[in-house]
Amino acid sequence: MTQLVLTDFAVARGPCDVLRDINLTVGAGEFVGLLGPNGAGKTTLMRAALGLMPHRGRSSLSALPIKERARAVAWLPQAREIGWPVSVADLVTLGRLPHLAMGQRPSPQDRAAIDSALSRMGLDAFGNRIATQLSGGEQARVLIARALAQDTPLLMADEPAAGLDPAHQIGLMETLAAEAGRGRCVIASLHDLGLAARYCTRLVVLAQGGIAADGPPSKVLTPELLARVFHIRALVQQTQDGPLFQPIGVV
Repeated sequence: MTQLVLTDFAVARGPCDVLRDINLTVGAGEFVGLLGPNGAGKTTLMRAALGLMPHRGRSSLSALPIKERARAVAWLPQAREIGWPVSVADLVTLGRLPHLAMGQRPSPQDRAAIDSALSRMGLDAFGNRIATQLSGGEQARVLIARALAQDTPLLMADEPAAGLDPAHQIGLMETLAAEAGRGRCVIASLHDLGLAARYCTRLVVLAQGGIAADGPPSKVLTPELLARVFHIRALVQQTQDGPLFQPIGVV
């Protein structure tokens, strides 16, 4: 099932187009890594696709009524600050709001989704702790758990691995890959090309306002593209644990 369609999509800042002529279709079961250098428009594309900023063309998400949109997509923005001193369990419970009527209390099914999200992010023992008293990395994991608890067909995340230590970065990518394996669609902007190469099923590279490449990691992360878009050289090897990608120099 298709979860996101962008048609003749463009976003401007002032008189200049940041993105233009974007045509993109993403379906269920895909784990799409959205790549590109700083300023390429990764965050802009996701925010505009969600209807959070003006755009031209069509986004299947922004065309939905707000309530339906909240049931169709969970959004994890780049900002990781938690502004209210609420418990971790209560914060993750907010992810269930799109599924509840006004004033309705969480059902056993909602509680199961909350507990599962906490467990997947290694937060089983954190439920009663105050979220604002956690470390930055722990707060990031709580916000990821909230998005998982929303249990929508599409999950969009802006640099979800930022601020996490290596073990939790790997754990997060394994979790997102598992979500895609369950049939969920995941779109995540990433700067770590190694994580993207290893865990994503598809890479979409933005550069100079458009899509520079789109396809499986082995077809996208070519020496020519790495030099042209990212201005790097990299070592790429296939190992028994999957592809190994290591930048080794600037070009």
